Amino acid sequence: MQEKNQTRVQQLINALLIVAVVALLGYLSVRFKTELDWTAGKRNTLTEASIKQLKSMPDELVFHVFAPNGADARRGATADLDKYQRVKKNIRIDFIDPSASPQKVRDYQVSYVGQIVAEYQGRRETLNATTEPAITTALQRLAYAGEQTVVFLEGHGERAIAPGGGQDAVDKFAQLLRDKGLKVESLNLVKTPKIPDNTSVLVLASPSRAPLEGEVNLIKDYVARGGNLLWLADPDFPAGLQALADELGVHWQDGYAIFPDYQILGTGHPGFFAAIDYPANAVTQGLDMVTLFPLVRALRTEAKNGFTAQPLLQTQDSAWLETGDIQSGAVGYDEGKDIKGPLTIGATLTRDYKPSAEDKTGKPHPQRIALIGDADFISDAYLQQLGNQQLGLNLVQWLASRDAQLNINVPKAPDTQLVLPGWASLLIAAGFVVLLPLGLLGYGVTRWALRRRR
Repeated sequence: MQEKNQTRVQQLINALLIVAVVALLGYLSVRFKTELDWTAGKRNTLTEASIKQLKSMPDELVFHVFAPNGADARRGATADLDKYQRVKKNIRIDFIDPSASPQKVRDYQVSYVGQIVAEYQGRRETLNATTEPAITTALQRLAYAGEQTVVFLEGHGERAIAPGGGQDAVDKFAQLLRDKGLKVESLNLVKTPKIPDNTSVLVLASPSRAPLEGEVNLIKDYVARGGNLLWLADPDFPAGLQALADELGVHWQDGYAIFPDYQILGTGHPGFFAAIDYPANAVTQGLDMVTLFPLVRALRTEAKNGFTAQPLLQTQDSAWLETGDIQSGAVGYDEGKDIKGPLTIGATLTRDYKPSAEDKTGKPHPQRIALIGDADFISDAYLQQLGNQQLGLNLVQWLASRDAQLNINVPKAPDTQLVLPGWASLLIAAGFVVLLPLGLLGYGVTRWALRRRR
């Protein structure tokens, strides 16, 4: 009898322990949460670029989801925005039933059920997709108040920003800037002899012909008043604008940079510069991608008019600046004629601009100028090569004083499409259309025949 009582007590204790363990596990499952993302593109986890973007936006961020109660759009939006809420706690999802709030539909200019409008510091961006690239790009546009304009000079054979300019154009790069919330315009100083006051960055995309003297004076005046400038100068044409170069202390060197290690790097041409590391510079800080520059020239800088120069792109010691013809492909270093490396391919100039007594509208601000001996790297032909796109974006973002946006570029997921060879597609089609139905039919006939025999 005593032994039975002991057994019952032991069973009761075991039952209580099991209940306690289950209760503890239930508590821990609510208190702590662990998630694993096994997708190839990590589509259920925010990239470092998106996390960096969220950290640059300290105020509350609201996503207005226009969908009725119980709609699939609400569940889908919650799943996609939950990744952002895990990183930034002051994100709020505001569900709005369009039929119950027609005034809000008009106010937010909503065009269809399920549309989402992001709002930050009173500014709004409409989302037409809830993928990470779409959301993060919209947040980049929301992050800055006011309108920042990037002006590309035209009329002298510069790289075109309009579609239809061929592979040498920079229209794809211009569209990237628009996607980042920057306004992009072209300017012909002969037609409109004034650089707009709201210009955040003026771009000289390798003019092939020299501007008129009056145009040069307008550009010089823009820089003298603290304007930010991106100057790209291909080696195929004279750099021109000598008066501006003298003001900046810039010496463009004629010739083509040659890189004897091109076969090891696999660039395919001795005149292609592959930047594999970078000098200390705010533009390239955190940039860990190789960038490719087809046919580049070198430059030298000197401290002038309060500017401080920093190298941006530099070659190795083995490179040199070829002053002869490179069309034949047979090049070699000529002592006393060519310029020995290391060469500076790109540089930045900075100074603290203080307006003069005559400049009544100017305000003190950091002035930034970037110089690169090549414009091909942001052309349609080479923009997608290696890290060219990111470097081009970094340059303009830095010049526009959008430092928090540097190196924020969400890559596309690599596993969004399945591409099969023709034979594999035929095999799958034959399997589902022919083999699988025949197999099921044969199985059914076999079962029927076996039953008849019984």
